[in-house]
Amino acid sequence: MDKLNIFRKANCQEGGGYLKRANESHLREVFARYASTEKNGEKFMTSEDFVIRYLRLFDPNNYNVDSVKLLAGIVDTSKDGLISYPEFQAFEGLLCFPDALYKTAFRLFDTNGNGMVSFPEFVEVINKTELHNSMPFNMNSPFIQLYFGRLKNRLVSYSEFSQFLHDFHEEYAIEGFRQADKDGSGFISVLDFQQIMISIKSHLLTKQVQSHLIEAAAGSHSARKVSFPYFIAFNSLLNNMELVKRIYLNSTNGHRSQEVTKEEFMHSAQAMSQMTPLEVDILFQLCDVLHHQTGKIVYNDLYAIAPEQYFKQITNRLAEIHAVSSPEDRGVFIQILESSYRFSLGAIAGAVGATAVYPIDLVKTRMQNQRTGSFIGEVMYRNSMDCFRKVIRHEGVFGLYRGLVPQLMGVAPEKAIKLTVNDFVRDKFYDKNGNIALYGEIISGACAGGSQVIFTNPLEIVKIRLQVAGEIAGGEKVRAWPVVKELGLLGLYKGARACLLRDVPFSAIYFPAYAHTKASLADESGYNHPLTLLLAGAIAGIPAASLVTPADVIKTRLQVVARAGQTTYSGVMDATRKIYAEEGFRAFWKGAVARVFRSSPQFGVTLLTYEVLQRMLYIDFGGTRPTGSEFKVPSLGGDMKSHNPDHLGGFSVSLPIFTGIETKFGLCLPKFSVARASQSV
Repeated sequence: MDKLNIFRKANCQEGGGYLKRANESHLREVFARYASTEKNGEKFMTSEDFVIRYLRLFDPNNYNVDSVKLLAGIVDTSKDGLISYPEFQAFEGLLCFPDALYKTAFRLFDTNGNGMVSFPEFVEVINKTELHNSMPFNMNSPFIQLYFGRLKNRLVSYSEFSQFLHDFHEEYAIEGFRQADKDGSGFISVLDFQQIMISIKSHLLTKQVQSHLIEAAAGSHSARKVSFPYFIAFNSLLNNMELVKRIYLNSTNGHRSQEVTKEEFMHSAQAMSQMTPLEVDILFQLCDVLHHQTGKIVYNDLYAIAPEQYFKQITNRLAEIHAVSSPEDRGVFIQILESSYRFSLGAIAGAVGATAVYPIDLVKTRMQNQRTGSFIGEVMYRNSMDCFRKVIRHEGVFGLYRGLVPQLMGVAPEKAIKLTVNDFVRDKFYDKNGNIALYGEIISGACAGGSQVIFTNPLEIVKIRLQVAGEIAGGEKVRAWPVVKELGLLGLYKGARACLLRDVPFSAIYFPAYAHTKASLADESGYNHPLTLLLAGAIAGIPAASLVTPADVIKTRLQVVARAGQTTYSGVMDATRKIYAEEGFRAFWKGAVARVFRSSPQFGVTLLTYEVLQRMLYIDFGGTRPTGSEFKVPSLGGDMKSHNPDHLGGFSVSLPIFTGIETKFGLCLPKFSVARASQSV
């Protein structure tokens, strides 16, 4: 089931809408918080209260008064300049409907509130848009007469006006072409083409396409002229990019990384739709210009052309506020498949991360096991670099990977249980708006760290004994299975308390630090570049790894077999006392540098691999995926995510609805005061 269908499954308590309605008492509290005017003992919101303070659409220090009044008029059905609580509540219900965008746009033009739009009302609003100011529309055109009548006295209903809005910008573009084609040749210059597209169709253009419009158009016309058929095909392509993506996937049987030639794409297009050869030519020309391709495209190329569509923005926002159907609705079999899928990705990511930093881990272990108070003779290693050099000299390069196999065997269950428990517990701490407090993140991480010990302790004790085996000159080669048989079941959990003392605080620090670091490094749309994922994982690992080093030292001492002359320990407290008495406080921080240099990049590589695999091998089970792990989709709709906790119920999608008036229809109202703007210049 696609996200739009999931969106349609969510329900409103009233009115048959798709969002959960807000609790009335809570909604009334929110209204009272923003209502600044009182009349006859009743509180009201002003236009500024609703648009500036509540929706936060414009800069409170510099905004266009007319734009604010027009937008507030959408809610103010009585048209008295004030918004009552019943009007506020009624609009919250309207936002729950699937056609909320069209209903909201209709109310913008229905300035007198009679449920119909007249020609004067339409002109009044259009004259205030930035588009009309930059490129006026011919209000006497046959198109206008077809909708409002020859005398322009016909009133247009909601359903008819929604169709009018759908067609208006297509006609606006054609009108712009007519105005630029002054000699009636059917051609305009590439500069006129650029101006028309940026003025009228900017809501359909990504920044990449905007910056390459002239290059793309000039590449198809030697005389630097754009024909009317090319102009229409270019606009048609932009309007149907979601269809283009489906045509691509049809031609590759769902594979997103397979290269497709123009001929292959054309064959798929003719089988699925009526996409014209000229539109296909323009598509490949754009991809060539944007990505320097050689006549072939892949799925990711299409994202540079198509902005994020309105309904995708809405459904993504709904997923964030948990208004879509819950994962439990998907059925047990689907959930098992998803768990298996995540388990596999976690195993691969863990193996990659562990292998990348394993030599550092071996050096860390040997440094922590080196005793200075009870072993007669000189210390074996002066520092971590000396240890690294001696391992290569006496044991070869492969000596740096002693114990790697049991480590990799434990990565899959360790990562699976850690990620699963962390996500499971986090879900219990989310509030109704999809937010989680810091203490909830810490507890979730602590539970994840505690749960992994059942897997990590047996495998680490085997790994550690293999790692230090190479220190004994001339000793026979030690293998994993004999070590397991020697230890037995109880022996495999020797040092488990110290392991808990290390892993619980480590995860309690790491998971919240990673989540917040990743969010701070994301771009404006919430997307994380692979480098920022790697950096976030590495940064979060620094405090987590360093602060739990004492517990790691104690665990290592408990799990390694003491040789002749070395101190033995009976437990955590005994080890703590003896290490402090014989070696001092600094001994608890042995290998701290090596541990940070191992854990920090390991977790960075692991989580980078996991989230990149989510992008490359994504399978939609109807559940969730790591925040910011989606392929980047350029969006020109502004900030679609509300940062106001008072946006609840239907108002949770108020920003995408209001922004959608611009991104869907191109009806951009001036945001700033002209007078103030000129003064500031």
